[in-house]
Amino acid sequence: MSDTPKPQKLLARLPRGFADRGPGDVAATERMLAKIRETYELYGFEAVETPFVEFTDALGKFLPDQDRPNEGVFSFQDDDEQWLSLRYDLTAPLARYVAENFDALPKPYRSYRAGWVFRNEKPGPGRFRQFMQFDADTVGAATVAADAEICMMAADTLERVGIKRGDYVIKVNNRKVLDGVLEAIGLGGEENAGRRLTVLRAIDKLDKVGPEGVRDLLGKGRMDPSGDFTKGAELDIAAIDRVLAFTSAKGARAEATLANLAEVVAGSPRGTEGVAELKEIAALVVAGGYDDGRVVIDPAVVRGLEYYTGPVYEAELTFEVTNDEGQIVRFGSVAGGGRYDGLVSRFRGEPVPATGFSIGVSRLLAALKAINSPLVATAGAEAPVVVLVMDRSEIAHYQQLVGQLRAAGIRSELYLGSSGMKAQMKYADRRGSRCVVIQGSDERAKGEVTIKDLVLGAELAGADKNREDYLARQAEAQFAVPEAQTIEAVKKVLARHR
Repeated sequence: MSDTPKPQKLLARLPRGFADRGPGDVAATERMLAKIRETYELYGFEAVETPFVEFTDALGKFLPDQDRPNEGVFSFQDDDEQWLSLRYDLTAPLARYVAENFDALPKPYRSYRAGWVFRNEKPGPGRFRQFMQFDADTVGAATVAADAEICMMAADTLERVGIKRGDYVIKVNNRKVLDGVLEAIGLGGEENAGRRLTVLRAIDKLDKVGPEGVRDLLGKGRMDPSGDFTKGAELDIAAIDRVLAFTSAKGARAEATLANLAEVVAGSPRGTEGVAELKEIAALVVAGGYDDGRVVIDPAVVRGLEYYTGPVYEAELTFEVTNDEGQIVRFGSVAGGGRYDGLVSRFRGEPVPATGFSIGVSRLLAALKAINSPLVATAGAEAPVVVLVMDRSEIAHYQQLVGQLRAAGIRSELYLGSSGMKAQMKYADRRGSRCVVIQGSDERAKGEVTIKDLVLGAELAGADKNREDYLARQAEAQFAVPEAQTIEAVKKVLARHR
């Protein structure tokens, strides 16, 4: 008797923070991406694609989570001892691409790109470590007209994918205004960069934790419902009050908001410059006709990444949904971005202005599902017609039938398993097939095929068999035709159920 231990069966499991996607989600995502792409191209943006992996130093210090291993990114060392990282967003790789191809690109350079990004962060409900973004950016335009255009394009994009006007708002703020507030409370200078970032992230959580939660995060820290403690910015009470006054400066109209912000940053040249830029954006929004509630000035928007240098914006959905705890809440943010004038300059050693925004693809898809948007509610690709294999010695002929169906543009497949007719029918049903093509020895001898309508057959199975039309409908559910008429007959069945 052998003492060799049996190999243990490998456990099939996903790492935390990652997810598989089925054909329905893939098809819905592709339809949504196509609509987003249409809008971006309407505005004159063109496609570019960058790889998943960048040199770690190209991502720089602007990382999403300083408290995690590898500073928020997945990193590894190449065989030449260079550190590489999976991209954590699509903006830093774009900055590298523009810098590397600067002389060959038209300026301003308007581009869009979609792709997977990776965060080495603690996963949680709705928080994944791999997710898709769809970005649009303008590089080489210093005017805030570029920021205003991005905001208007964001509004158009949401409407094109099926979000109704009134169910969303594009909120705009300016990091220079916040910089003025931070300078006023003594957090200017490079030595306070870490505390400034903590303040930014605290304000960025305003929608999730409310003003009191932000007050805790600006102070000693906050314990969330799961028991995790987030260390605070350690500001004193007066400084906290001033930051919260900034976040609550929104008035009934843009003019009132701008006046409130001017008061909050009084005495700060940088803050005053930020208010002036917001005033210009507000005027452009009016000129574009988007001042009907679609694009608004809102001081609560700051964005969590430190590389933003001017206007910042966020697309928020205003309709209500039920969350995991059964509470009725607003759906919230699905996209955001801003001006990042220093990111490309790191590679060039000269000023290169840039602005752009990013859509969270999975988040937007969830929103469209929540409102039953036809864009994502419809089924994926039509299920294939299945040609059954009744006689394995004739498989070449069955393959010929499948080839003819495909040549006619009918999605179809040959059953490639080893089971009998009953199991093959069950397989076709599980595939969602609307019909199957059957040719046994009797049909082949007659030069015929049998077409079975699975949808109608299922309806008749539960129907009253005493009804007068039952036999007529049964003849439609399964019928024989000459083999030469196979394509015509299959098309007729498929057309019944479209």
